[in-house]
Amino acid sequence: MNSGLFKKLLPHVIAIVVFLIVTAVFCKPSLEGNVLNQTDVTGWKGSAQSVFDYKATHGHYPLWNPNVFSGMPNYQIYLYGKSVLPNFPAIISLGLPKPMNFFFTACICFYLLCVAFGLNVIVSIFGSLAYAFATYNAVIIGVGHESKMWAISFMPLLLAGMIFTFNKKYWLGLSISTLGAYLEIAVNHPQINFYFLLIAAAVTLAFIIDFIRKKEWKHLIISGSIVIVSALIGVAGSAVTFMTSYEYSKATMRGGKSVSVEGDQVKSSKSTGLDTSYAFQYSLGKSETTVMLMPNAFGGTSAKPLGENSHVIGKLTEKGVPDDQAAQVANSLPAYWGGIDGVGTSGPPYVGAIICIIALIGFVIVQTPLRWGLLAVTVCAILMSWGKYLPGFNNFLFEHLPMYNKFRAPSMTLVIPGLTLPVMAVLTLQYILFRDKSRELLKADFRKILYAVGGLIVLLILMYMMMDYSSWVDRSVLMRYVDPKTGDNGFARAIVAGMKADRKSMFGGQLFRTIGLAAIVLGCLYLYMRNLIKPMMVTVLLAVITIIDLLMVDKDYLNADNYISPDELTAQNFVPNSVDQRILQDKDPDYRVFNSAPDWTSESRTSYFHKSIGGYHPAKLSIYQDLIDKYFSQGVDQNILNMLNVRYIIYPDQKTNTPQLAPNPYANGPCWLVKNIKLVQGPVQELQDIGTTHLKDTAIVQQSFSSQVVQPQWDSLAIIKLTKFDNDTMRYNFNSSKPQFAIFSEVYYPFGWNAYIDGKKTAYCKADYVLRGLSIPAGQHSVEFIFEPSTFKRSVNIAYIASFLILIFFVGGIFMEWWTSRKSAVGGRQSGVKS
Repeated sequence: MNSGLFKKLLPHVIAIVVFLIVTAVFCKPSLEGNVLNQTDVTGWKGSAQSVFDYKATHGHYPLWNPNVFSGMPNYQIYLYGKSVLPNFPAIISLGLPKPMNFFFTACICFYLLCVAFGLNVIVSIFGSLAYAFATYNAVIIGVGHESKMWAISFMPLLLAGMIFTFNKKYWLGLSISTLGAYLEIAVNHPQINFYFLLIAAAVTLAFIIDFIRKKEWKHLIISGSIVIVSALIGVAGSAVTFMTSYEYSKATMRGGKSVSVEGDQVKSSKSTGLDTSYAFQYSLGKSETTVMLMPNAFGGTSAKPLGENSHVIGKLTEKGVPDDQAAQVANSLPAYWGGIDGVGTSGPPYVGAIICIIALIGFVIVQTPLRWGLLAVTVCAILMSWGKYLPGFNNFLFEHLPMYNKFRAPSMTLVIPGLTLPVMAVLTLQYILFRDKSRELLKADFRKILYAVGGLIVLLILMYMMMDYSSWVDRSVLMRYVDPKTGDNGFARAIVAGMKADRKSMFGGQLFRTIGLAAIVLGCLYLYMRNLIKPMMVTVLLAVITIIDLLMVDKDYLNADNYISPDELTAQNFVPNSVDQRILQDKDPDYRVFNSAPDWTSESRTSYFHKSIGGYHPAKLSIYQDLIDKYFSQGVDQNILNMLNVRYIIYPDQKTNTPQLAPNPYANGPCWLVKNIKLVQGPVQELQDIGTTHLKDTAIVQQSFSSQVVQPQWDSLAIIKLTKFDNDTMRYNFNSSKPQFAIFSEVYYPFGWNAYIDGKKTAYCKADYVLRGLSIPAGQHSVEFIFEPSTFKRSVNIAYIASFLILIFFVGGIFMEWWTSRKSAVGGRQSGVKS
């Protein structure tokens, strides 16, 4: 091998080896054959299993999944299409097992971003490990938010392509930007894509201002064109994801609501997205932002109790409560006291105290236009994360920022500083340690650095002194621990006082921890400034401390307890019990099962084996959600179960909690003919009337469909029968001497389902709020419903064509970068010979 090439590659090889070692140490159980027990992944497997079974039988995947929420598009659960592209995520992650692949991919992508910036290799390794092992990543991997983690991993890859382009590495920028855009969108997490778009906009604006100031008009046009073309091709390559999700969103809560269910009341509602009460769940409290540098200042996770060292125990024992009872109370109370009330949190978005401190220093002293873009989007993200606690700002964004009202969980916006802070940190270390005359320049900036870090510490001390340490938990405690006879709440007040003392102790302990880490950063910079240690030693020392710190915090949320053997995972979730086996003996092709467990709208074990009216999916059809809110939130409506063709009900035994089976002989079946059609004015009346109408005899249809329905003429001898059930095709035989109106117990979804009578396409309507209705003329007819979504088929073709362009741009861009570099090198050597 050419010695020059070897010297160039060696630092990158060392970086890869370091990433592998750290990842392997942290994910050791995965190398021993164990797998993560992730609730979200288990939920997805339950939802998707029926389509895998279908593929095994029919040789292709279906487009409709009947096992989840009575039926929904399968491409919202399992996505597939045609492509000439290799499996890039597997290639980038070297085929490593989960969760090693996630951490390693994030390291590689951030490292490439550092290469785009031209940073020192040790600084690059430091930033890459810090980005990959930020605590939020460990938290979401532990619960199984894999598409989110992939999207987070690929953000720096796409940003790297943009930086290459803006730094006039046009061919490399075209290559990496195209691949990054494709991968970022293809993993199907639009919310993370949206947050990256905000980062990209801020960074691009910073560069545009700089280009305009320098009057680099040609470069502005070329780089802008490359970024736009790369983005468009990346979007086209992910057309199946993008186009089908956009279409599906129109029929979900994210597309707006026409009704609002409040208890027993149904009211008209007009919205174009989520409502703020739902969207602003998971809002961080304003002071809770500090968890980015103090991970346990607010208790960490909702699953963690106060424990045996709680001040609550002391407060209760002072009231005469026995120690064991006081300890029991303390262990029943959550340590978490942040702003995410009611729904809870799985862990903090800890970026790393040292990363935050170095980034803060960078925002103060680093002389680059990029810092203003990074600072602006970081501050904006923090304000957005406060959600309902900053209503004026966030309500304005919710109403005016395009697409923002389609998403929930404001706390998730902290994935933005999760990228911008490590970027600013590595730029700062490069700026301080590895530029010409760095020591002299550091001396000039050191007072600013002291002011910046000192200001942060003073702010945290003021927060510690001025906060009252109250929480939403206090209200429930004051209500729960009241003497029912006397109304005395002395014990409740003692518990709250103990919890406040615990919270102050948590915050104070994290404050001292932060002061110590800040002292280490300042101490290292001071020693370097005095020429007592080398810049490489400063970088290595800060990197080692940061990575150890992050890994220790990460272990609270992703550790050996999260792993089990593959056999144990299957046995816990996907082995049929006696109830499942009894239901599976019924070979009728179309009936549904209702699992009446409390989590029936978020469990997918039933969907694994049966056609369930429940299931697991983050975006249910809005009409189906309305049905759940109205008729299942305060009990179960038998009429609705019958309408949904529920033949079997699974319920837990009250004593043993083991599943029991209750057949439902009153299910309406897969289709039936009604005697009357009741036309109603709108969705509010339609949703209300299905609860008070005998739906076997009368169909409820909105007035807007009146042109598509004909009042039936009752014929006691008329019949309609299901003769073929396939995920994408249902066929029925009909015979009547008079025109009839049929109800089909299949979910109404207008984006692809077409009705045919004797092979002729026929208009049908929404009936009984969530089902399909069809007027059928007299005679003997064959009726079919076929799912043939044009958007999906069109998007598959677009993505297939785009996959060729992505491959050409990726490979061609790398080749042209090599070719132009080679020509430049040869030209330089020839010029040297001539001179």
